[in-house]
Amino acid sequence: MKVIVVGAGILGASAAYSLVRAGCAVTMVDRVDEGRATAAGAGIVSPWGSPTVDEDYYALLAYGARYYPRLVQMLAEDGEFDLGYAKVGGLYVASDPAELDAAERRARARAVDAPEAGSIERLTPADARRAFPPLREDQPGLFVSGGARVDGRRIAAAMQRAAAKRGARLVNGSAELVMRGARAAGVRVNGELIEADAVVATAGAWAPKFLEPAGVRLAVAPQRGQIVHLRLPGTETAHWSILQPLNSYYLLAFEDSRVVIGASRETGSGFDYRLTAAGVAEVLNAGLAIAPGLAAWTLHEIRIGFRPLADDYRPKLGKAPGIDNLIIGNGLGPSGLTMGPFSGAELARLTLGKPTELALDPYAIGAG
Repeated sequence: MKVIVVGAGILGASAAYSLVRAGCAVTMVDRVDEGRATAAGAGIVSPWGSPTVDEDYYALLAYGARYYPRLVQMLAEDGEFDLGYAKVGGLYVASDPAELDAAERRARARAVDAPEAGSIERLTPADARRAFPPLREDQPGLFVSGGARVDGRRIAAAMQRAAAKRGARLVNGSAELVMRGARAAGVRVNGELIEADAVVATAGAWAPKFLEPAGVRLAVAPQRGQIVHLRLPGTETAHWSILQPLNSYYLLAFEDSRVVIGASRETGSGFDYRLTAAGVAEVLNAGLAIAPGLAAWTLHEIRIGFRPLADDYRPKLGKAPGIDNLIIGNGLGPSGLTMGPFSGAELARLTLGKPTELALDPYAIGAG
């Protein structure tokens, strides 16, 4: 079976990798746009205490967290180890003790069916600071040992490399969808027509334009996120826990003396690829309020990503209406690095006509 995957971020790379492992002839097409969400994001894989109330949205988070160890093992079999993934534990914090109590109830209830969540315990302020040293001195926390962090750029690149080792082809360029009647015939890239039995569209916030030839209206728009990276060379950060305030911000550390603070959520931004004073101030102020020990760190880098956000905030995974061989994955929003690998594997199963692990009806593509 010949399959084209358009968009090689974390979702598309996972779909391509799963398809090529299943024996498909895969072509990945990627335009390498500035502001790709995967390239900007730092992923938190620790959903169990999340205040998310949409059960279908949470299901993708939970399945996404469960899938990561399987993916890590598969990539290891293909000689890929540079993933930016590590299970360091998730540390939930809140200014209101009642919010932390609620997070603990959620985490314990969800962990009943999710042994990958690991152990759950309340930490004193001193213990919480041992897990994340720059934390406020008076801040207790809730520790969930199964929490992990991931570098979007590195794991997507690893899946691309692993797919290529198995025969997948990567083409850089802008893809134009080619239709023949009610079927996707393939794509045209750099003047070349590439034909296939199926097309998987995982082009993020840029997908609505790509899908126009199929008559598909995908109600997804870019949401700008500005993400701050701080460094203090010589600081051992590799094993610091993810810091999860029970709001829209997060802090997590990587092994190169780096801490990431994210992120703004600028709905209606369009593809305006700029750092703004307000966006950077918002993120820094939120981070320093909870972790003042970072105040003297060096401002190392600020990244911009355009999250693909659906108008109903619900991820979109399924076949295009009336077009069986056009598969769409989009709308993962701020949770793309948690959901992306599992969702990509589900898109591969759908493409192959195999049963999916999770019923995808709640994420169906609207007729428009």
